[in-house]
Amino acid sequence: MANLLQDELQFHVKLKKGDVGRYVILPGDPGRCERIAKHFDNPRHVMTNREYCTWTGELDGVPVSVTSTGIGGPSAVIALEELVNVGADTFVRVGTCGAMQTDILAGDIVIANGAIRMEGTTKEYLPIEFPAVADYEVLTALVEASKKIGHPYHVGIVECKDSFYGQQCPERMPVGYELQNKWNAWIMGGCKASEMESAAIFTVSSYLRVRSGTVLYVLQNQERRKAGLEDRKVSHDGIESAIDVAIEAIRAMIAEDKKKGL
Repeated sequence: MANLLQDELQFHVKLKKGDVGRYVILPGDPGRCERIAKHFDNPRHVMTNREYCTWTGELDGVPVSVTSTGIGGPSAVIALEELVNVGADTFVRVGTCGAMQTDILAGDIVIANGAIRMEGTTKEYLPIEFPAVADYEVLTALVEASKKIGHPYHVGIVECKDSFYGQQCPERMPVGYELQNKWNAWIMGGCKASEMESAAIFTVSSYLRVRSGTVLYVLQNQERRKAGLEDRKVSHDGIESAIDVAIEAIRAMIAEDKKKGL
């Protein structure tokens, strides 16, 4: 069935081979796709179906694309699976997060080198003992891009959950005792931020033998507020800094892949 699907119009993203480049940026919000595509040369809207909006253009003469994934792991890996089916093999998630360490300010960038699998999607792919880690080449490209651009950044583990409000209001959940204890454990372990997609993207990328990484824009830091520390007021528009990092990283990977003849 999988081989047949590779030659067909994909069920959810409604794409076929030739519609996307091998390098794909993955925002969650469909509203960010056109904004990201404006960084491409010759951008064109390819398809929108459900939460999946796709634009394709070029960077340095190479086809690149952006496809939104919606919110959470299930929809993210549907997009990933179907994009791989039509020829993509390198992915950069661009999104937002809430910081968890008090030295991280709203407006900073977090680059995930791994993710806590506090979600359900990946359990249907690999045992929980299997780590969710970013591809080294993508991770390195994102770090170097951040250095080049000069935006404040942090590299480390992120926590991925299925419930946004379980994080925001754990005390009102029937299992709040478990949520709060684990949250404290993640902080003690050095977890940088919380979001909802990277664990699924990393784990399924490992299984599919494709490359993926994540760059996140910090919207808030609830731990700074808890500690009585000031937290910057920022807007979603600041995600442009994470987009800039992703674009620069993809340019670097394109150049490196050309050197390798890939």
